[in-house]
Amino acid sequence: MPARPWAVDVYETDKGEKLAWAFIESLEGRNKAEAIALVKLLEEKGNALRRPQSGALGKGLFELRGKEVRIFYMFLPNRVAVLLDGEVKKRDDIPAKTVERMRGYQKDVEQRSQAGRKQERKR
Repeated sequence: MPARPWAVDVYETDKGEKLAWAFIESLEGRNKAEAIALVKLLEEKGNALRRPQSGALGKGLFELRGKEVRIFYMFLPNRVAVLLDGEVKKRDDIPAKTVERMRGYQKDVEQRSQAGRKQERKR
């Protein structure tokens, strides 16, 4: 029996912005098709996804890697991947400010997840 697919959620800011979806929707042509294919691959393979399509950035932060596209994500318990945001590659390395921003989103997701689990235990 095949493993159930991973759930892919999208980080939502306090203002209600879903940055990863907005990024993907802003893409055109090959970049958009590639981004959608990468997200589908993440849904199928989850934490078994490896290079060249996925790269670990350390401390639980990952990137989906396309030819010109990066989509940053993380994992939560129960087979959930959370897309944080994306960018069109302008250079081979990831700018420090981008990593810092993604770590902020990651921390927000983790805090919300912990708060949600505490609420569930109180019920």
